Amino acid sequence: MATETKVREQLNARAKEERVTLGISGMTCAACATRVEKSLKKVEGVLNANVNLANEKATVEYIPGKTNIDRLIAAVQKAGYGAKSAQDLDVDSEKEARQRDYQEQKRMFTIGAVLSSVFLLQMISDFVMVSFPDSAFRFHLHPYLQFLLASVVQFYVGWRFYKGAYNALRGGSANMDVLVSMGTSAAYFYSVVNVLTGNWHHLYFEAAAIIITLILLGKMLEARAKGQTSEAIKKLMGLQAKTARVIRDGQEIDIPIEDVRVGDIIFVRAGEKIPVDGEIIEGSSTVDESMLTGESMPVSKNVGDTVIGATINKHGSFKFKATKVGKDTALAQIIKLVEEAQGSKAPIQRLADQISGIFVPIVIGIALLTFAISYFLLGFTPALISAVAVLVIACPCALGLATPTAVMVGTGKGAENGILIKGAEHLESAHRVTTIVLDKTGTITKGEPEVTDIVTTGDYFELELLQFAAIAEKGSEHPLGEAIVNAAKQKGLKLGEPSRFTAIPGHGIEAEVTDRKIMIGNKKLMSEKGIPIDPIVNRMEELESQGKTAMLMALDGKLAGIIAVADTVKETSAQAIRRLKDMNIEVIMITGDNQRTAEAIAKQVGVDRVLAEVLPEDKAVEVEKLKQEGKIVAMVGDGINDAPALVAAHIGIAIGTGTDVAIEAADVTLMRGDLMGIVDSIKLSKATMRKIRQNLFWAFAYNIVLIPVAAFGFLTPILAGAAMAFSSVSVVTNTLFLRRWKPVRV
Repeated sequence: MATETKVREQLNARAKEERVTLGISGMTCAACATRVEKSLKKVEGVLNANVNLANEKATVEYIPGKTNIDRLIAAVQKAGYGAKSAQDLDVDSEKEARQRDYQEQKRMFTIGAVLSSVFLLQMISDFVMVSFPDSAFRFHLHPYLQFLLASVVQFYVGWRFYKGAYNALRGGSANMDVLVSMGTSAAYFYSVVNVLTGNWHHLYFEAAAIIITLILLGKMLEARAKGQTSEAIKKLMGLQAKTARVIRDGQEIDIPIEDVRVGDIIFVRAGEKIPVDGEIIEGSSTVDESMLTGESMPVSKNVGDTVIGATINKHGSFKFKATKVGKDTALAQIIKLVEEAQGSKAPIQRLADQISGIFVPIVIGIALLTFAISYFLLGFTPALISAVAVLVIACPCALGLATPTAVMVGTGKGAENGILIKGAEHLESAHRVTTIVLDKTGTITKGEPEVTDIVTTGDYFELELLQFAAIAEKGSEHPLGEAIVNAAKQKGLKLGEPSRFTAIPGHGIEAEVTDRKIMIGNKKLMSEKGIPIDPIVNRMEELESQGKTAMLMALDGKLAGIIAVADTVKETSAQAIRRLKDMNIEVIMITGDNQRTAEAIAKQVGVDRVLAEVLPEDKAVEVEKLKQEGKIVAMVGDGINDAPALVAAHIGIAIGTGTDVAIEAADVTLMRGDLMGIVDSIKLSKATMRKIRQNLFWAFAYNIVLIPVAAFGFLTPILAGAAMAFSSVSVVTNTLFLRRWKPVRV
């Protein structure tokens, strides 16, 4: 209990702060996200703020009392953007808002495309007339008609860019809208002046109109692709049952899932979804839990077993008592965790954020410099064309989308396959792990040991010894103690209550049973109590060499015998460890067991290095030692005594079948309880990081290469607009290939 209390104190140190998610509207590029983030961080009481351009949300950690949600929303609005608490946005309303925005973009693009097609026809006609003077194809728009059509595109279809630019400049920043509105306005107003002065040979209405239309096309496709990056969340939300069949006043009634209360008795038939979390009180069945664990094999369920909401009852019917409903269900917690992970920021994104903050001013500076030099060398018109091309080609959007879209897809794919990753930083760190420390009991092994041997010194019968041991261990929660109690129950032995029970961490237990003093534990315990073990030590070592945990037992200060317990190794442990070693990752087993038993288990599964006889409180110390050696350490465990080590490691990985406190302390949770999940986690991290690097390379290379090309006059504004429109689309589309990732199958 002391260990658990200590860990909970560490975890609750963060409880003085609160976290809120805000839905942000009006962002168009990475510069917008950076601006909103800076505005939030300036608010007094804000500890940290992450703004995700991909899902248009801000996650803010703040100290209650120093600030509140209203102040945070006001700060975002002052920066020129809209904000709402995510609690005010349910899934349906958010989906409807995105759909409305997409339809509006589609409508504006259609209008722009129709009007721009007229300009496109004129461009083709001009090209044909120059290349083929004898051609009969002639199409020419009167300058005043061009003026009229271009004005509709510029100020109706392209109004969103002016509005976005105004809000950004009012908030003290510059974004993509500023670049687009400046570039297209330069081409448009220069053409207007030439129309009014009769200089009809230098009109660039088509450039302004087609650029706006192409960028709208890119934004429309980007919005559609971004929606696909959050498919995992939509799938998880779609898994929940809509109604529950509740027994009230002896009658079965179907009620909405939102009306189910804790304590309700719910009846589930074969083939139906289990509506909420609970405990079976009548009947039995097999349940498909693949949505939760990724494990395809149905799990047998009987009276007393836990069932999880949204899993599927395959065969029998049963009644269960609701224990968790609404936001407390496992599915709701998973969705919340994935949403938080998708809104977090990976460390690799810092460089992109820093560049995004100064990107637009730098581009404007390059455009002005390009205009000045070109004007001096070539004249006004070529200078204007080159400057417009520079403004339009620059794309801060790709920089802003490169990392968050990959994080969204990566964490989503993990959740679909029973790997819950708490934050983007953990998803990034996992691929750098060099050493994995595996707890033995419940991690490498099933954690369900059974009594295999009872050896007596001759003073007691085996069943007599087992009965004493079982009564003494009745107050223990240790798996070895539970194995002894279960063995006694299977033998039909009567078990009373111990009059005193004391657990000695890392050593064993002491208890009193009918005025008899009982000790069960290891050599250290017997040595400290001055009990000689020489007559039986050879037999003990023989049992340990077989991979069994041999516990010495003393009655009234005298050695009474040995009770040996064996824990079965999980079916996939050896294969998972082999795959980890194939990835050049060092695998270490840590356990409180003695060296001989630990090495026997290690040999079975292929672990080369063993840290044995480690007390629970020293596991974290051993992890720290490995870190000091320069290793990137991942700790994998499932018990309360593993929690400090999980916190100490670079990456803490909890087996989901373990305790809540271990899962709470971990950075990654494997819902399946299978070590192959570690392999999958690292492979998923590598696949995600590969996509992030590809995206960042493309985003940086695009801007580094094409901005100078435009500055030197080798790119027309229309081609620049087309390239800009599809740069961010290409980044998001590349990320979507990550959805093909599949876990390793045994």
